[in-house]
Amino acid sequence: MDGGAENTDNKRRTSWKKDPEAVKENILAIATEEFAAHGLSGANINEIARKTSTSKRMIYYYFGDKEGLYCKVLEGVYSSLRRSEDLLDVGGLEPEQALRRLVEATFDAHANAPHFIRLVMIENIHNGDYLRKSEIVPKLNRSIIDKLEEVCARGKAKGVFRKGVDALELHWLISSFSFYNVSNRATFSASFGASIFAQPRQAILKQRVTDMILAAVVIGYQPDSWS
Repeated sequence: MDGGAENTDNKRRTSWKKDPEAVKENILAIATEEFAAHGLSGANINEIARKTSTSKRMIYYYFGDKEGLYCKVLEGVYSSLRRSEDLLDVGGLEPEQALRRLVEATFDAHANAPHFIRLVMIENIHNGDYLRKSEIVPKLNRSIIDKLEEVCARGKAKGVFRKGVDALELHWLISSFSFYNVSNRATFSASFGASIFAQPRQAILKQRVTDMILAAVVIGYQPDSWS
């Protein structure tokens, strides 16, 4: 081993001992980029190790194997998205305003999380097999349903939400619009141009999506953004 390589290895060993949590976070950050770009089969552990402050051996030490690392990456992106939703305090808002804020926040959160979108697309190719192995993600995902259920219950109690409104269906609708906006950006742009993804048009789209959701839920809702 030459001197440069030996010095690099020594620095890595020191970082492992000083702050193993920081090392794991560094591995997960790089792995998230690699799996999002190349998928589970296309991502290369050697390339991930090369871009981190650790080694292939330590990646396996922390995460078991490539699939174990991929599962942790999935949990990480779901956790990040749900955390941004959990920080929203809508309990003090009227039901209509609370739902509006949740729709807008979900649209923005997806737009700002392209790695999450790509990894979900990849996991769908795998039929959700690796996501089903996680004990964490179902608990994480429950939080947004709980929040929507609370808003829906208040809206129905006040007589402003339709009686048939269901929180899970509502989450599906909100996520559908928000997800498509990112997942199909490349193909939509190739077909119709990218103008709709410029910031002014994105702001309009977010308002349109919010209006459609509220019109489906709120009794007598009259959107004015279409006039």
